[in-house]
Amino acid sequence: MIAPTDIIRLEAQAVVMLDQTRLPGQRVERVCATVSELVVAIQELAVRGAPALGVAGAMGVALAASHAPAQPEQFRRTVLAEAAALAAARPTAINLSVGVEAALAAAAEQWSTPVAARRAIAQAAQAFHVAEVRRCEAIGRHGAALFAADARICTICNAGALATGGYGTALGVIRRLHEEGLSPMVWVPETRPLLQGARLTAWELAQDGIAHQVIPDGAIASRFGLGLIDGVVVGADRIAANGDTANKVGTYGLAIMARHHGVPFYVAAPRTTIDPGTPAGAAIPIEERPRAEVAGVAGRLTVADESPIVNPAFDVTPAALIDAIITEDGVLRAPFDFSV
Repeated sequence: MIAPTDIIRLEAQAVVMLDQTRLPGQRVERVCATVSELVVAIQELAVRGAPALGVAGAMGVALAASHAPAQPEQFRRTVLAEAAALAAARPTAINLSVGVEAALAAAAEQWSTPVAARRAIAQAAQAFHVAEVRRCEAIGRHGAALFAADARICTICNAGALATGGYGTALGVIRRLHEEGLSPMVWVPETRPLLQGARLTAWELAQDGIAHQVIPDGAIASRFGLGLIDGVVVGADRIAANGDTANKVGTYGLAIMARHHGVPFYVAAPRTTIDPGTPAGAAIPIEERPRAEVAGVAGRLTVADESPIVNPAFDVTPAALIDAIITEDGVLRAPFDFSV
């Protein structure tokens, strides 16, 4: 398994990440020396996945603090302004703003002493990363208990170590089954248009020697129909107070297929992904990605310029289709209520 610090880490004057846009063909690090560069990296999906975005947000605040002026009021204004830019970089995953707020909270009593504030923010960012990985490990332990040996499991997109800063949520469950010698087999839909399943999830599974098969998105329904899927486990970008869950576009369809075929459908996510301030899925902002992601493949135009394109990055699965939400604190069953 790839080490957390190889996925993303905070250095003295930069945030360094494994560039996920280059996988699986190239393993290249991307160095972000400014918050503006980090925002672009987030928007270009060099770092992605809700928990990993939270880690990037916390580290971005530390990066802002490392470059901010030494005069206390200018320091505070600079850090807060760059923190706001980070939090707004992608709208759907709540973890991004959670990570930013966690780092800012460390400086709440120390704005008048920039040297101390810088140190506190950096320590908070590092601690946030460590805690996120531990949350994923706990999710893996709780989720593995839901599956029998030799389970055939479907997931979507990438909710592994790459998406969380280490270990993984949905893939954390699968990884734990593998570690316990229970021999899971994973169905990996490509996850169009950016192929996070084919490029990233399959790569992680291959690295760990976990049995898997990549399948076109449009073909996964046939595997349900043939009785070849025992369960579905997916990640999440935001979970509303009523349990409605935003995740990579295509997740809603998987949930419908699972329900129709009597296959359990699980969401695996840390508490940092739960947003009690959003009452239901209809209030979750859904990011619309650029036209170019759909209009061409490998530099070749596949959609005429005259044809409009809709490219939502996420969809919302109603809580009624979710059998359980696996968190670091245990397995939560319907009815869900995260409003308190």
